[in-house]
Amino acid sequence: MSYITVGKENSGNIDLYYEDHGTGTPVVLIHGWPLSGSSWERQVPALLEAGYRVITYDRRGFGSSSKPTSGYDYDTLTSDLHKLMTNLDLRDAALVGFSMGGGEVARYFGAYGSERVSKAVFMAAVPPFLLKTPENPAGVDGTVFEGISQAIAADRPAFLSKFFADFYNVDILRGKKVSDEVVRLGWNVAASASPVGTLACVQEWLTDFREDLKRINVPTLVVHGDADRILPLTATGRRMPEFVKGSRLVVVAGGPHGLNWTHAGEVNRELLTFLSKGR
Repeated sequence: MSYITVGKENSGNIDLYYEDHGTGTPVVLIHGWPLSGSSWERQVPALLEAGYRVITYDRRGFGSSSKPTSGYDYDTLTSDLHKLMTNLDLRDAALVGFSMGGGEVARYFGAYGSERVSKAVFMAAVPPFLLKTPENPAGVDGTVFEGISQAIAADRPAFLSKFFADFYNVDILRGKKVSDEVVRLGWNVAASASPVGTLACVQEWLTDFREDLKRINVPTLVVHGDADRILPLTATGRRMPEFVKGSRLVVVAGGPHGLNWTHAGEVNRELLTFLSKGR
């Protein structure tokens, strides 16, 4: 098992667990909340077979990484990513962010630029700006996130059951695109995450990434399902071309939030086609 140390909390190190497989152009896969790098199970084999070096890692507080009680803001989370990038001396890398991981991709360009990065992918991702405000009427009302925080604080395991039902649109896709076992796997991974980190991340979804996105100067792919109940297409992916000039939006018909599992074939085709251009 491989780890890098990104900080300390009192007497203990804050370590990130990562996996580094294959050879070729690096592709860094950044998972969503409240999962881990293992959520890329259906993408990693396809990328390795296509000849890429594939790096997954677990965000602090999740998966096999350390579970500190601080550092769940996007500046720190993106600093963690940058430490991984520099520790492995990744160059010409593609950053692929799913859901909350899309925020790290956006903030990476805002904070560190594109010196180490050649392509960006936002998959069912949080950016550009999720919170509804007078000047951002396409966003989601803040009371929604207040309700999520209250539900997590009251009964996190029960909240996660409801969350994964909507994550995969189980009422429609169960037995067709997703099994009960996959849903249970997601719940198990999420239940083992830091309760502090799970709750703290919710407010970070409201981060305004619009200025970060304007700094992206590499080819960019946006993939989003039109049946996403967690991060609605109209508030997220549909708006990305406004801020990332020249980006390509792919809308997956019937795709739920967890489309990298339910629609893995379509997602992988789009991802591999995008990554192969100019290779």
